Amino acid sequence: MKRVDFDFLEKKLPQRPSDAHKGTMGTLVSLTGSTGFSGAAILSAKAALRSGVGLLYQVLPKGIYPIFASSVYESVCVPLGDSDRASLKKDDIPDIAPYLEKATAVLIGCGSGNTDDTAAIAEAAVKSAGRPVIIDADGINALARHIHILDEAKSDIVLTPHVKEFSRISGMSMEEILSEPAEAALMFCEKHPGVTLVLKGHRTYIARNGEIYENIAGNSGMAKGGSGDVLAGVIASLAAQGAEVFDAAVCGVHIHALAGDIAAAEYSRTAMLPSDIIDALPQIYAKIEDVRDSGI
Repeated sequence: MKRVDFDFLEKKLPQRPSDAHKGTMGTLVSLTGSTGFSGAAILSAKAALRSGVGLLYQVLPKGIYPIFASSVYESVCVPLGDSDRASLKKDDIPDIAPYLEKATAVLIGCGSGNTDDTAAIAEAAVKSAGRPVIIDADGINALARHIHILDEAKSDIVLTPHVKEFSRISGMSMEEILSEPAEAALMFCEKHPGVTLVLKGHRTYIARNGEIYENIAGNSGMAKGGSGDVLAGVIASLAAQGAEVFDAAVCGVHIHALAGDIAAAEYSRTAMLPSDIIDALPQIYAKIEDVRDSGI
């Protein structure tokens, strides 16, 4: 088993050429948020933008459009339904499809609601070939009832479950997973080839096709609702920019953890917030750019 380090980031993160423009730095389509969980959409969107994606299309129910648009200025919002719409519905798939065609990566599940509608939208995305699909939170919970989707996918898939969510989709007990998390992650990926699994916890494991990395950075201050939304946004952003999907997951986990350590140092593990992790991301990217620019 390998461990993630800064050298991995420097080697694997997408380069940002001097002649880059928004159309060449990736297009992320985010299908996230619902009434009561607009914060999940906001956190994932801000993390994705801070991680360098050129364009972010935020497809969301119209009911949360005002709060989202007042918090995230840099995304292109695509509100669907009427003004009291609480969540995206499977009937929205024809309206979502043109945006999937634009995407270089898709993010699903952050605050979306654990519903058959979420599962249907996830299925539509993963059967649309040619773009990685990152599935988090309610997207994972919805897949537990539709696990066949993983084996019918025409796209690379990244799943980012915590232990309880992983128990739902794997059929393993939480005790089994916690006793041997790396082995549990590898077993799941063996059953579902092509899936990249990010098993979140005190030590986060990133597995795919027999390969696994362990991340040991991060701290207990990150154990707050919303931290996972930030992670999903970082991974999705890197994948949208052209990073190989497994590399995007490994790099995203480590960047998120390093930013969490910066936030804890400034605010304490007790007081830090997931939004503080987003605010710390520029320090990580600046360090990577400094190393690359210096040629060290």
